[in-house]
Amino acid sequence: MSKYATVSPTEAAGGRTSSFKKRLVIVGASGMVGGCALRYALQNPNIERVTSVGRRNLGISHSKLTEVLHADFADCSALAETLSGQDAVAFCLGTYTGAVPDAELRRITLDYTIEFARVLRGSSPDAVFTFLSGNGADPTGRSRMAFARYKGAAEKALLAAGFPRVYIFRPAYIYPVEPRKEPAFSYRLLRAVYPAFRLMFPGLVIRSDDLARAMVDVAVRETGERESRVLENRDILAMADPAQRRTS
Repeated sequence: MSKYATVSPTEAAGGRTSSFKKRLVIVGASGMVGGCALRYALQNPNIERVTSVGRRNLGISHSKLTEVLHADFADCSALAETLSGQDAVAFCLGTYTGAVPDAELRRITLDYTIEFARVLRGSSPDAVFTFLSGNGADPTGRSRMAFARYKGAAEKALLAAGFPRVYIFRPAYIYPVEPRKEPAFSYRLLRAVYPAFRLMFPGLVIRSDDLARAMVDVAVRETGERESRVLENRDILAMADPAQRRTS
C-alpha cells in the first residue's frame, strides 16, 4: 500500500502545503484524465499557473491558464522556453490500444514521452514528473501486449531521466465521470456494468477525477525528498481523500 494512504490531498504523503505556489504543466488536457486534471488544477489554490501543452485548442479561458499548441511531439525542442521555470508536469498524453496502428501506438506512448521528458529535463531539471501509465505496464519488455511493453519502456526511461521525483500511475479501469463517446465496445460494456463491477472488484476501478486529483496533488506537494514511486490502482485509491471522494 502507498505511504500516502491516510493523508489528505493537501498534505499528501506527509508533505506540506507549499508556501510557494506551484507552476504546473499538463500534457494531454483534451483527454479524459488530463481534462479532469486541468479543471482541478485551475481550482487549486496551491497552483499559481497552469500551462496546457497539446495539439488541440481546449476552448477554455481562465486567468491561471496558459495554453500552448504543439503539433509534433516527436520534436519538443520548440517547447524549451515554455517548459522553463516549471515545478511539475502531469503527463496524460496517450491513446487506446486498437485505435491506431502499432507503430503509431509506440510513437505516442513511448517516443513522445521520452522526447518531452528530454526537453523538460533541460529546461526545468528540478521538476516533478507524474506519468499516466496503465495496469500491467511491463518495464522488462517481456509482455505480449504492445501497450504494456511501450508503457513499461516509457516508465523505465522516466525513472532513469534524472528528475528528483517521478510518480508512475498505473490505474486499472478508469471510469469516465463526464459523458463521452467510448472508444470501443469493451469500454461501452464496462461503463454500462460499472456499478456492479465496482461492487465486485473495488480495487480494479478508479474514477477519472480521483485519478487526476491524485496526480496533481502528489506533483505539487511540498517535500525535500528525492523519490520515485510506482503507484498501482490500490495505491491511487488510497491517495484519494475520503472526505472528497464521491460515489457513482
